[in-house]
Amino acid sequence: MCMKKRMKEKPAKKEIIFAFIDSQNLNLGVRSQGWRIDWRKFRQYLNNKFGVEKAFLFIGYVFYNQKLYTHLQKAGFICVFKPTLEIKRGKTITVKGNVDAELVMHTMIELKNFDKAIIVSGDGDFYCLVEHLVNIKKFLHLLTPNKHYSKLYKPYSGYIVQIDWIRGSVEYKTGKKRTGISVRSKP
Repeated sequence: MCMKKRMKEKPAKKEIIFAFIDSQNLNLGVRSQGWRIDWRKFRQYLNNKFGVEKAFLFIGYVFYNQKLYTHLQKAGFICVFKPTLEIKRGKTITVKGNVDAELVMHTMIELKNFDKAIIVSGDGDFYCLVEHLVNIKKFLHLLTPNKHYSKLYKPYSGYIVQIDWIRGSVEYKTGKKRTGISVRSKP
């Protein structure tokens, strides 16, 4: 009697997911809705929901924001810094650090290191990147801060996740932390 060897099935290969985040677009987009993002919770969300292995955060570098950069790195982001310019208009100084080219460039540099990419921005400047990633089947999602994202993304609406939909999970809350556990002692 012949015994058949059991063939071991190979476990499905876990996809490698990277996120590429336009920090200014995300930050200003949620603030325009009246709330702030908790960067630690957002990184945790990316990991838990999508299995994001690496999250590249593109941000303008201002020397006095070192505490913020340290916090972001401790939260698990890989910070990619862009030099900034100070633009003076009358008495108002605006710090400008456009990160679009860096985000596109780093996505292309990392292309062979991930299976799927998440782009976090509602800025239409990333349309050609999204289109390319979709065409080569390396695109997972476009996370936009809110419903006010570029109309160029209409053909990719099935890929869009609005971050304001998950506000409760990623919002920065000040004051006492709520655990959801009620404790009442007997009188």
